[in-house]
Amino acid sequence: MVQDGAFDEAVRCHPFKYVIHTACPYHFNVTDPINDFINPAVQGTTGILKSVKEYAPLVERVVLLSSTATIMNPFNHAKVYDESVYGETTWEEAMSPRLAYRASKIYAEKAAFDFVSAEKPAFDLVVLNPPLVFGPAQRHLTSLDSLNTSNHRIRDMVLGQFRDGLPPTGPVYLFADVRDVAEAHVRALEVSEAAGQRFMVAGGHFSNKRIVDVIRASYPDMAGRLPAKGAPEDMPSDVYGFDNSKARKVLGMEFRDLKTCVNDSVESFVGLVK
Repeated sequence: MVQDGAFDEAVRCHPFKYVIHTACPYHFNVTDPINDFINPAVQGTTGILKSVKEYAPLVERVVLLSSTATIMNPFNHAKVYDESVYGETTWEEAMSPRLAYRASKIYAEKAAFDFVSAEKPAFDLVVLNPPLVFGPAQRHLTSLDSLNTSNHRIRDMVLGQFRDGLPPTGPVYLFADVRDVAEAHVRALEVSEAAGQRFMVAGGHFSNKRIVDVIRASYPDMAGRLPAKGAPEDMPSDVYGFDNSKARKVLGMEFRDLKTCVNDSVESFVGLVK
């Protein structure tokens, strides 16, 4: 993704009208913030935009999967987050393994909007900003080791890795169901009014305690793998709010609640639990 012209051949192959860019690294094994996160995010994003502009003249819209990492300010939280809020970072923060992913998303989203503003391509841009994404595993998945990173916490609960106590939930207390995120991509392609906009694609608040309580109630046979009842709630009483009304009004989105998301996630894991 970071090589010049990496997408040229792909976009030359067949005529098409839309591009969805979702590829961006997210993992916990950070050794080099620049090469692990920042360069792939920024150069991958600008690279696909350059290739589309140069070699895919029929493209009308590009949808970029960004993140609420580009909205939220973890060191100075807003009372309510929506698309009008922009996350800020510094290069020093970007070099921290703990904060590098957030910085990479901020830099990549800004680079995308800057490209469209400067280059005036024939296509427009829509940006989607989900928080942590939970939900059912892909149908072709053969091992829980291959789950997306956000789903690891639900997987680890089911596997009994938190039997002796839950880890802290934060700093993010918002989630989206993967099926809602997928639907938002389709609607972002179809709705003309979405052009040039960013959308907060968030379903609701969550905490590790709330997740484990859903699993215990719906899957009582798994109780022995879960922490004891009465685990403390670590979501702050004054946790930041969120406003997803723009996604609801413009894209026509409706969002799944946490119980539905967790239950369907666990159900999809059951056949792979050993």
